[in-house]
Amino acid sequence: MQALKLILVVVALAVVAFGVFLWSGAYNVGADDPHWSATTRLLTMARERSIKTRSREIHAPDLDDPRLIAMGAAHYAEMCTGCHLAPGMPASEMRKGLYPKPPVLYKQDVHDPAEAFWVIKHGIKMTAMPAWGASHDDQAIWAMVAFLKKLPDLTPEQYRAMTADAHEPDEHGRHASEDMPEMHGH
Repeated sequence: MQALKLILVVVALAVVAFGVFLWSGAYNVGADDPHWSATTRLLTMARERSIKTRSREIHAPDLDDPRLIAMGAAHYAEMCTGCHLAPGMPASEMRKGLYPKPPVLYKQDVHDPAEAFWVIKHGIKMTAMPAWGASHDDQAIWAMVAFLKKLPDLTPEQYRAMTADAHEPDEHGRHASEDMPEMHGH
């Protein structure tokens, strides 16, 4: 019983000390001052486990549909390149100031489409990754995942060809991303 009381007192003191530390402002939250390595490891583990847990029940549609990939290319060109870059693209001014640095998506494969879908839809706190689900439906998000699967295999020229008309409306005034039938992959 005495040992339990001692443990509770030590835990309470640690919580109070941590609270005082946070309240003091001693921890630098500036994006130009990296986390301590222990903080980085803890946040990385929490992020990876959270995404894996929340994406378990998500099932991907056919991600090889050329129209879906084209729609994703348009969205990627419009929304993602400032942070995640594109083949042949130098780092943007915005990207240079971000911490943690967003992954360079054309340099990595999409191992789990459900996880990619979840990240795009819900974003990641305190990383500058927005929750695109607030402004895009599941169809648009799956299109981005479909394009991300193809992205690592694209040369800069192929990327430019796929995204050349991303900002241009077609003869009906629609963008490429607006010309897909509804899909429900979640």
